[in-house]
Amino acid sequence: MPQDVLSVGLVVADHVCAPVDHLPAAGELVTTSDMILSIGGGASNVAVDLRKMNCSVAIAAAVGDDAFGRIVRDMLAEQGVDVSHLRVLPSRPTSQTLIVNVRGQDRRFIHLIGAYGEYRAEDIPLEAARQAKVLYVGYFLLMPALTAEGLIPVFEEVRRAGVRVVVDIAIGGPGDHAAKLERLLPYVDVFTPNQDEAAVILGERDPVKQAEAFHRMGAGTAIITMGQNGSVLVSRDVRLKAGSYPVEFVDGSGGGDAFCAGYIYGLIKRLPPEECLKIASALGASCVRAIGTTPGVFTEAECLDFLRRHTLPLERF
Repeated sequence: MPQDVLSVGLVVADHVCAPVDHLPAAGELVTTSDMILSIGGGASNVAVDLRKMNCSVAIAAAVGDDAFGRIVRDMLAEQGVDVSHLRVLPSRPTSQTLIVNVRGQDRRFIHLIGAYGEYRAEDIPLEAARQAKVLYVGYFLLMPALTAEGLIPVFEEVRRAGVRVVVDIAIGGPGDHAAKLERLLPYVDVFTPNQDEAAVILGERDPVKQAEAFHRMGAGTAIITMGQNGSVLVSRDVRLKAGSYPVEFVDGSGGGDAFCAGYIYGLIKRLPPEECLKIASALGASCVRAIGTTPGVFTEAECLDFLRRHTLPLERF
């Protein structure tokens, strides 16, 4: 059956600890109040978040033929995500991330690339993509086999069918990122990097200048996310600065993915950019209230109730 969204990218088994007081020294044991195994990766996080918002979602990604692959597949299916396009690669392990949270500090990650390292644009199920309302590609630039050259014909075909293309990125460090984006962004409707990623790519810290640069590269709408400092949106017709909703911060894992899911929800509902940004900001804020990438994310009813009771600082510029 056609889905609202086809979510492409990473499926990761995340091992997440509750915040500890300090990182252990060599040979030291530090205890935590909680430790969970959860789904991670842009494709899976966005898929689960959208299911919570009552959108139908299929996922297109790769896992290994191992216990973690079976666990994340079952977790996704339990959330109502269509996993029929989830490839199993016997030759590679399922991707995993160890996420260490220390109070008052940013998260630390230890990551195994695994199966997603072999996922290519040619593996994207075109018929499912053409029938969706939104094609989301998460963590582009982190997936070595998913190239701009491979994605461009996919994006061209689905956009001819009226599908909106949303791309988010993750980067492991410096590289030829700008050149790759200059080729890809003219085929992207919404691009959602965070401020730190944009600074590595552009050598520019100002979020307005970052959004303007990505829009000039071709992105229909460029959104720079800044966590608790809000976001900036630049498109041909609209320029917006948004603050953030005040919530108790527990774990930042998945906050950017929840923001993307909220914006995609607005696109599916054909809402204007201001309303999309409010929903995206609310969903992103809800995520950081709990440990893990998806447990704290609002349901649709919770999100709409939250929006009725809270106002997002928002201005045109």
